[in-house]
Order: sequence, then C-alpha cells, then structure tokens
Amino acid sequence: MSRTMRELYGLLGIKSIRTSVYHPQTDGLVERMNKTLKSMIRKFISEDERNWDNWLDPLLFAVREVPQASTGFSPFELLFGRTPRGVLDLIKESWEEGPSPGKNEIQYVLDLRAKLHTLGKMSRENLLQAQERQQRLYNRGARLRQFTPGEKVLVLLPSSNSKLLAKWQGPFEVTRQVGDVDYEVVRSDRGGATQIYHLNLLKAWREAESVALVSAVPEREELGPEVPKAADPTPLPYEARLSEDQRMDIAQLQKQFADVFSPLPGRTDLIAHRIETPPGVTVRSRPYRMPEHKRKVVQGELASMLEMGVIEESHSAWCSPIVLVPKKDGSVRFCVDYRRVNNVSRFDAYPMPRVDELLDRLGSARFFTTLDLTKGYWQIPLSPESKEKTAFSTPYGLYQFTTLPFGLFGAPATFQRLMDRVLRPHAAYAAAYLDDVIIHSTTWDVRRVGAVLEALRRAGLTANPGKCAVGRREVRYLGYHLGGGQVRPQVDKTTAIAACPRPKTKKEVRRFLGLAGYYRRFIPGFADLTSPLTDLTRRGASDPVQWSEQCQQAFEKVKQTLCGEPLLHTPDFSFPFTLQT
Repeated sequence: MSRTMRELYGLLGIKSIRTSVYHPQTDGLVERMNKTLKSMIRKFISEDERNWDNWLDPLLFAVREVPQASTGFSPFELLFGRTPRGVLDLIKESWEEGPSPGKNEIQYVLDLRAKLHTLGKMSRENLLQAQERQQRLYNRGARLRQFTPGEKVLVLLPSSNSKLLAKWQGPFEVTRQVGDVDYEVVRSDRGGATQIYHLNLLKAWREAESVALVSAVPEREELGPEVPKAADPTPLPYEARLSEDQRMDIAQLQKQFADVFSPLPGRTDLIAHRIETPPGVTVRSRPYRMPEHKRKVVQGELASMLEMGVIEESHSAWCSPIVLVPKKDGSVRFCVDYRRVNNVSRFDAYPMPRVDELLDRLGSARFFTTLDLTKGYWQIPLSPESKEKTAFSTPYGLYQFTTLPFGLFGAPATFQRLMDRVLRPHAAYAAAYLDDVIIHSTTWDVRRVGAVLEALRRAGLTANPGKCAVGRREVRYLGYHLGGGQVRPQVDKTTAIAACPRPKTKKEVRRFLGLAGYYRRFIPGFADLTSPLTDLTRRGASDPVQWSEQCQQAFEKVKQTLCGEPLLHTPDFSFPFTLQT
C-alpha cells in the first residue's frame, strides 16, 4: 500500500485487512463486482465496437448510483452524503417551481455531517440484517455432529503426494472432546500419537455390512425348462372412425400374426453383422467411474439382456466402457462407448434411403400402416469372430454382445441391408428407413399388411405392438405428418424450433441449421435465406458469433415460416408433369 493511501485510511478511520496472495476467494465481494463490471463493459463493446470507451464515464456513474444489496445505499450516497444527480434528476429539478433554499457553509457542513452519521448508522443496521439473512441461507443445511469417545472417524488430511490435495484417511479412534467443536483423535499411523482436529475435518466411519452370498435352494422335481407365461397381447391402436368390419380386420390380423407382434426382439438368420478390423489390433479402454446409485440400473439391464440372450459373459481381450444416458422420462439408457472400436473398423458404404424420396413414393395414398421393430438392432446376430470385439466392462464383470449392439460404425448399413432384402418383393407398397416400416395403399387392403408381416415372420423379426399403427388415414413418419396426399412437419418439431433461443456460438448455429434444414423443403429459397447464418459457421469466423441484423431477420423468418403450418402435396406420378424454367 502506498504512503498516500495509508494516510488517507488513517484520516477516514478505515481499517485495512490483508488477504492471502493468489486467493481471490477471500475477496469475494470485490471479485464479484469485477465480474459485473466486465460483463457491463462487454455489452458496450458488442453494441458499439468503435466508440465503447466514450461510454465508460456513464457506465461508472450507473454503477455508483445503484444501491448496494447489503447496505441499502449507493456508494455515491455513502461517500458524499447525497444522492447522485443524473440526467433525470436535472430534468426533474428544472420542472420544479422555485429555487431551492440556500445555506451557508457552516450549516451545510453540519447537515452533511449529521446525514453521513445517519447514513452510516442505517447502513450498519442494514448490513447486520443482510449478514443474518445470508448466514441463515448458508447454514440452512448445516447439522451439528457429535462424536463419542471410542467412536471411529475419518480425518481429512493432506495427501502424501501434495500438501494442497486432501483426502479422507483412517479410520482413527476418538479419545475425548476438546471444546465445542474440537476432538482429540489417536493417529494409529503415527504410533498412537494424539492430535486435535476441528469437527469439519472429521467424518463418521461406517463399517461395511456383511452380506451372505449363499442361499439354500429347496430341491424340487425337474419337469422340464421353465417358460414364462405369455402376457395378454397389447391391442393394436386404431382410429375411432374405422368401421366395425375394419376393426375386425385389424383384430384378425393381430391374432394371425401374434408371434410377429411381440415386445421381445426376434432373431433373424438372413444376415449377420461382421466387425472387420486390421489384424493384430486390440482395443482396451478403461471403464468410466460410476455413481453408486446407478449400479442397480446396470445390474437390472444386465439381467434383462442376459435373459433375452442379447449378451453373454466374456473372456475377450477387447474392452469398451459403458455409459448411462438420461432419457426425457427420467430413466436412463444403457449404452456402450464404441468410439475407439469404430476408429479401427472398416466402413460399410451401403446407401441409406433418402427421406424425400420415401415421402414422394407415398403419392396419393389414403391408408397408412407403420411398424416399429422391437429393438431392431438386437434382432441381428453377430458373427462368431465379432462377438469378442463388442466386450464391455461393468462393475459385475466383462460381457459381450451376441446380437448387433447400438453404437457400432456399420450397424445402420447392416440393418438397412436386411430391411431392403426383406421388403424387396413388396417395394411397390412398402418401404423402411432402418426399423421404421410404412405400408401405403389407396384403398382398405389388409392383405398388403399381411404380406409384409409374413415377410417379417419368415425373416424372424418382430414388431412392437405398442408402437405400431394399422389403417391410419393420417400418420407420423420420420418427423413428418402424412395424410390426404399432404406432407406437413410435426407440430412438436416446429414448436421446438419456435422455442429455440438466439444462437451464441458456432455449435448452436449449426444445431439450429441442422434442425431447420430437415424441413427445408417447406421454406422457399432456404439456402439464400439462411446464408447469413451459414456465414457464421465458416472457418475463421469468430466464436462466439457476431450476431447482426441480417442474422436476426433470417433467424426469425425461418421460425415464422415453419410455425405457419406449411404443407406440401405429394406428387402423383399417374399424372403428367410440366417443367417450368
């Protein structure tokens, strides 16, 4: 501190407190104010890059006239004893009638001293109330802990590698209580020496409960393999406006193909997935750390997959970690991270169908049937030499897949190749995009649906009855709403686009363009309209992005167009086409 500041502190009665070097947490209020100032300056720079320095004086004036939350007064008022006179204050004074009463110097100084004394007293009272309020909030979850002599505890001590890193060590025994929050602990690792620790450095030690791993199983007569009792089949959903005969056709269809409509995945013998890797290459990845409360989820998923025959115990040299991905409904999805396996796998270039061509094939169809295969990938077996390459580690051992798992490089190509082979004889009225099958017709004809179901039966595939729809006039398929020869975007998708906030980074801009670009057929001149947004993602562009007025107009125009319920008519190839250029 300079000599001038030391003299000033002495005249004003300010007591300076030194803080540790490189420990900004000790100056929390100052650091928080610095963050606020930087945020305010950053906004000025983004709005006026050339003249931002001209606004620093008004910025500091605005900071000084804002009341502080704890004291209840602005810094300007506590220092000068009066409220700051801004532009609005000057206008207000010009509107008031009559000049303000004058004061001599002595009276002004006396009034100023009295006001400063009053402000100091009130600010201290407000500060005490704020401290009590903050203390209650901070100690809201605090609980008083007590230990008794002879109880075992863990002690938070610096690690042997670094004094700045601490970890729980022990257990050690408590000998006595010293004061209200201090305890004497016997350090068995130091030859029985005792040391006093604060309560915050102690944690109760819990002995692990012993669990019996052997249970008695009563002997019973072996009558044969146990087969779980089949539950009542889930009825296929149908539209309320269908006639009674049409409903009977659907019920008869489900009864005839009860083995195809199953919540359990089937197993095809038409194809097997192969993972081709260079010879001599082995991938072994360390498992990710898993929270204790998620181990039961993993155990349940393993038991379910073992029962269905999807996985088996493994002795493979390959190993990939598992990942639990949260779903929208709050549950988790069991996944395996096969990224390193994919990096050494051969790419399968089998073409995926174009969504726009699938929609054009529907033409003027009046009835639609959609089939969703039950856990589609799990219905394709793995080749014997590929099973060991899918091995994954869990807290309960090493397992490997016997069927095609999710996340492999060539999984979509293998599945699409299978569906194209199964539906090739029915290509005139059926199509599939991976596990989403659609059957279309201009009249009510369940024979086409039956033919496709028979093809699935011969292939050993099953469909989830809860996700199938038979004989619908309007249906959702691949993010579109189909019906009456028209194609519209799904309402929930356009709602998500309408609620999308303004992108701030390149990644957010690409995400918005990807979502909106899926429905580009509904936006005339999509490429020209979104060119300001596309320029933000080019190499060399700043990140965060520099949002301009043109970007905002394009952003709003895309959302406005998609939220205006646009629709397109599907082409009818039975009529001639006129090409205009």
